[in-house]
Amino acid sequence: MSNIEQVKCGVIGVGSLGQHHARIYAALPGVELVGICDADPSRAAEIASQHGTTAFESPEALAAECEAISIVVPTDLHAQVAVPVMEAGAHVLVEKPICASLEEAAIVLEAAKRTDRLVQVGHIEHFNPVMSYLEEHVREPLYITADRLAPFNIRGTEVGVVLDLMIHDIGVIQQLVKSPIAKLDSVGVDVLSGKEDIANARIQFANGCVANINTSRVSTKKVREIRVFQKDGYLSLNFMEQNGHLVRKSGAGLEKEMIPIEKDEPLKLELQSFVDCVREKRSPKVGGVEAASALEVAIRITEQIRVQMPGRK
Repeated sequence: MSNIEQVKCGVIGVGSLGQHHARIYAALPGVELVGICDADPSRAAEIASQHGTTAFESPEALAAECEAISIVVPTDLHAQVAVPVMEAGAHVLVEKPICASLEEAAIVLEAAKRTDRLVQVGHIEHFNPVMSYLEEHVREPLYITADRLAPFNIRGTEVGVVLDLMIHDIGVIQQLVKSPIAKLDSVGVDVLSGKEDIANARIQFANGCVANINTSRVSTKKVREIRVFQKDGYLSLNFMEQNGHLVRKSGAGLEKEMIPIEKDEPLKLELQSFVDCVREKRSPKVGGVEAASALEVAIRITEQIRVQMPGRK
């Protein structure tokens, strides 16, 4: 391990998710957790103390000492934080979605090009071992269903459930289908936040594949499941449990077999990949362009829903 080039990393925003970015960087081989920064100085001091690192007063000061920075702040602050961080010299991993609007996403992408910095976006399911299995075994999907349910959490309600949660499945499905969208139909309702908290989107792709996505952030239980139907059978996989099964035709009936998936922590795999990209100067699996594409679809869905919710913002 001593021959691995150390990558100096930092975290901006150490709330419920950002604290895990700090935890993982502190433990990754070949990584030095230089420091963290948070809008709450006492929180920054607490997390910095846990990992024996430094709490910085500003994102720019931290970025000046780092090669790679995780930006884990509310979505509506992503562009405001990411641009000066890149201008200070650091590559960035921005939590998903890349931004709250396509205009802000374009600002981030322009800054990345101008400063020659990498932008990776935290579409974490792309690093889930379940996704690795899907990418290897999905060839010609005909129909896809995805269900993502979560209990209500005030964190993330600066955007609706489509940008908060559904965007995970949008990105996954786009990667699996690899075809332009021909038609999009969406519905949704608000329950607690004033924005859509429950949403359904039906996406018809140009190659004929249809995807149906159900998402809720007012559920009593957590669900993160996907089913992919192909000509020879279907895959049913659980992103949360990292398990699943394959059902396929066998004679006149159906045969079910469990899928062997080697479990691992998706966030650790995601951050390891980001660090490797910075070290090796290669493009990330989910870069700014891919993330902006998922955001564009998510915004189209959100706009369709908002038409049905007059007076909502």
